[in-house]
Amino acid sequence: MEENFFIDPEAVVPAEDDAENDDALLDVARELHQWLQSFNARLVHNEGAVAIEVSGEVEAGGRRYPYRLVPERCVLARVQKWRKLPEEKHLALVRERLHMSSVAEFEADVRAFVAGVLQRAQAEGLDASRFLRALETGKELASRRFRIVEDRLAEAAVRRRAETLAEAARDTVKLTRYPESFETAFMMRRRFVAILGPTNSGKTHQAMEALAKAATGVYLAPLRLLALENYERLADRGVAVSLVTGEERRITPGATHVASTIEMLDTSRPVEVAVIDEIQMLEDLERGSAWTAAVCGAAAKTVFLLGALSARPAVEALAERLGCELEVRTLERKSPLEMAPRAVGNIGQLRRGDAVIAFSRRDVLNWATNIAEAGFRVATIYGNLSPEVRRAQAQRFRDGEADIVVATDAIGMGLNLPVARVVFSTAKKFDGISEDILPPWLTHQIAGRAGRFGLHEAGLVAGFDDHTHRIVGRLMNTGADPLSSRGFYVTPSLHHLKSISTATGERALARLLELFSRNIDLTDDFFLPGDLTEQIERARWLDSLPLSLEHRFTLSLVPISTRVESLNQAWQEWARALSKERTSHLSIEPVGAGRYALQAAEDACKKYSAYAWLGYRLPDHYPDAEVAVALARSMSETVDDMLARQHGRRRDSRSRGGGRGKPRREGTAQRKSGGRPPRR
Repeated sequence: MEENFFIDPEAVVPAEDDAENDDALLDVARELHQWLQSFNARLVHNEGAVAIEVSGEVEAGGRRYPYRLVPERCVLARVQKWRKLPEEKHLALVRERLHMSSVAEFEADVRAFVAGVLQRAQAEGLDASRFLRALETGKELASRRFRIVEDRLAEAAVRRRAETLAEAARDTVKLTRYPESFETAFMMRRRFVAILGPTNSGKTHQAMEALAKAATGVYLAPLRLLALENYERLADRGVAVSLVTGEERRITPGATHVASTIEMLDTSRPVEVAVIDEIQMLEDLERGSAWTAAVCGAAAKTVFLLGALSARPAVEALAERLGCELEVRTLERKSPLEMAPRAVGNIGQLRRGDAVIAFSRRDVLNWATNIAEAGFRVATIYGNLSPEVRRAQAQRFRDGEADIVVATDAIGMGLNLPVARVVFSTAKKFDGISEDILPPWLTHQIAGRAGRFGLHEAGLVAGFDDHTHRIVGRLMNTGADPLSSRGFYVTPSLHHLKSISTATGERALARLLELFSRNIDLTDDFFLPGDLTEQIERARWLDSLPLSLEHRFTLSLVPISTRVESLNQAWQEWARALSKERTSHLSIEPVGAGRYALQAAEDACKKYSAYAWLGYRLPDHYPDAEVAVALARSMSETVDDMLARQHGRRRDSRSRGGGRGKPRREGTAQRKSGGRPPRR
């Protein structure tokens, strides 16, 4: 046998030895081999079948590209069938499938494919040769190898485009120059005054005195409730002041001052004094970017920064980065704060002036129900309540119409209440992922509401049960970690996103937000992208509508919970109407009665407030903003009445049953379990 004679031993199996047929079989085998060799081909296995693999080169773009492929028509037979066929049939099948015209036709197909790949690769700025090497693998169908080349090219093109977009985004928005985007403040010579101290130390009083005496000024609050309180505080001093929040406007003609929520800061308006409250919120992942923007963008000669002592490193770092003079004033608490000698133990041991702290709406209402049934008058404060209701409930407690206030940690920010003792029902809080021990700073902030200066000699702090009392005691003795001196959160403005869109050609809001979040030039990590997860989720849905980038951006920021089905439906209806250039009028929410009436009323308040937020930004499309504000106030009164009646009825019923302080039927079991009220 010739040295170069090729028959694939797995593909071609000769019949049993037969001396008389050996010469004839050898001749056929030799002829088969020569036929294959003349076309630079060989027999191979291909997924359980015998096939012909053809090798060659095609020229395209001035280069030659080799290939080793199985043409579709060159799959001959399953291996088992092939073995049963005589040698003459093998030769006949090969000659039938492999000949001059079939090879020429196949080569033309390969050449056309290669030319197409070269063209697409060039358009994407990629080297085609690294993808075309996949044509040399051998033993596989040409169609399969073609798909592999196309898939690899497509994947590389996607990566290349992503890299290109990322580079363009990095070059477009450099966070190292973030302060420069606030042109008015950047051009001013500003001075920072940080007034830092614990709750009840007089920080706000000092700053508001300076603000009231200034010719022009702005107060920036974390909550609508705080903005409203200080708006009234300035108005009572005879200051011409306007209230501007996302959901409400009270514009005073010729106003020299503005009290607003921090997100509503007008960075183009220069003033004499600005007050930024709760500066430690810089570290908040969800809202910290608003404080970063305010510190960088408040166009005031003097900027007061009010907050906890732990904020000092952050304030000092920002002042240095912004080139602003900094004065730090630290204050002590005006009245002492002490741990009670023992846990409360049971509801009967609560007393007038207590604030009972829980960490969910359900728990607040459960505690309020049980405390009211023990004969106390109760006020309730939790995050889902509108600012108007929280304020009304707080006023009931201030006026003595309620003996005890039951609240979430919403009590820790912005509510001045005559609380004698803060009672923690638990030392754990669910953070959205898991239930964990309270951080020391939050414990201090909540506990600090006890012992109002001028009303109580000292503030007391206690746990409801022994276990909670011990943990709270340890937390009160643990110092809060100082804020970081870098990594201040930033979220993109519409201007940022338009710049990225211009540079990259990207139009989808979700992708633009992702480009900002993942690819912005960070350099020294002093400024970092904030958490855009929820906004990106909303943007993906909004990108399906025929809306401008401006409108999609605005709708993505509406302060409404899209996880509440009724509110999500309202938000989507408003968006769809805008996409069709239709005006959205406000519909009145029926509340009704029954078990979920309170929840429905709370959600209605949020819907009206969200509509007002949109109405102030897009009045041509949402014209009922003032109506929405009025409805929100009216519904807030309804919620307040519901809470008052709910707790008042239970108290009256309990009082008729024998007076306050007598245990209910389940009281004994309650005390055995630490006094915790049962779930309802």
